[in-house]
Amino acid sequence: MTMTATEERTDERNVLRRNLAGRRGAELIVKFNLVLVFLALCAVATVLAPEFLTTRNLSNLLQQSALTGIVAVGMTLVILTAGIDLSVGSVAAFGGMTVALLIDNDMNFVLAILISLAAGAGFGAIMGGLSAYLSLPAFMTTLAGLTAIRGLSYLLTDGEPANADTSETFQLIGGGFVGYIPIAGLIFVGIAILAGLVLRGTTFGEYIYAVGSNKEAARLSGLPVRGVITAVFAISGMLSALAGVLLTSRLTIGQPTAFDGMELDAIAAVVLGGTNLFGGRGGVMGTFVAVLLLSVLRNLCNLMGLGSFFQMVVTGLILVVALILNMAIEKRGSRA
Repeated sequence: MTMTATEERTDERNVLRRNLAGRRGAELIVKFNLVLVFLALCAVATVLAPEFLTTRNLSNLLQQSALTGIVAVGMTLVILTAGIDLSVGSVAAFGGMTVALLIDNDMNFVLAILISLAAGAGFGAIMGGLSAYLSLPAFMTTLAGLTAIRGLSYLLTDGEPANADTSETFQLIGGGFVGYIPIAGLIFVGIAILAGLVLRGTTFGEYIYAVGSNKEAARLSGLPVRGVITAVFAISGMLSALAGVLLTSRLTIGQPTAFDGMELDAIAAVVLGGTNLFGGRGGVMGTFVAVLLLSVLRNLCNLMGLGSFFQMVVTGLILVVALILNMAIEKRGSRA
């Protein structure tokens, strides 16, 4: 039976609609696949550990995620420019030690916090500037920063903790709650939202993506490539120092050994969140979900009584599987 011209056109339109619907579906899956994994993990955690969904546990979960999340937001900006910052853990420890020492010497805690954040931004700007203006690899400059700044943290008190027992107002910043929601968690959410708005809605955000996509093309287009790179490293350093301040606020003590290995957690969250290690693609939304996902995984292991060594193995395997899944779905979406 021969199809009429009208029937053929109708059939073609139906095929186009199906293809378009499939492409849109694939794009949505690519965009939100990490959210689906996160929700699936939460469902599994609820079944395996009924106390997972308690208000107290969820509150603690957000508080524990906040510090890694704040550092990971700064790391996201750096990696989007095709850079890397291995010094974030050391800068965070230095920021926590600095605010503790200043407060212990009777300085107003607001001024102490500002000085700590400025120190973190300064360290970041120095390392970013060395990378941008002297064309030194960011891996090497921040690796040097990791060692040197950690050494400075030890030198401040000869390796001893620094007391920061002060007013309740300072302690509330890192350890307080608004209802059942930790203030540190609210700060993390606020920073993530602000960074997302900057990336998607400002000229500076466009510059970040342009530099990460093709640094030479961005330079030839007249973009301030060196300034952008220096700026994102400064922001990363400032946010790292903020994480240190929040930890000192919560513990009322500065620890020079704090945040050891934080750089690995932050990089893992950024990459798991879909940001390309070679720059130019990704965003804060993915990092935010990835931080929560990794925190839920560790929280579940704790609730089930699994040791820290086992948690490290499981976290590594989940990270690899999630990355493979992310790549597979992305490739499928590009073919749709």
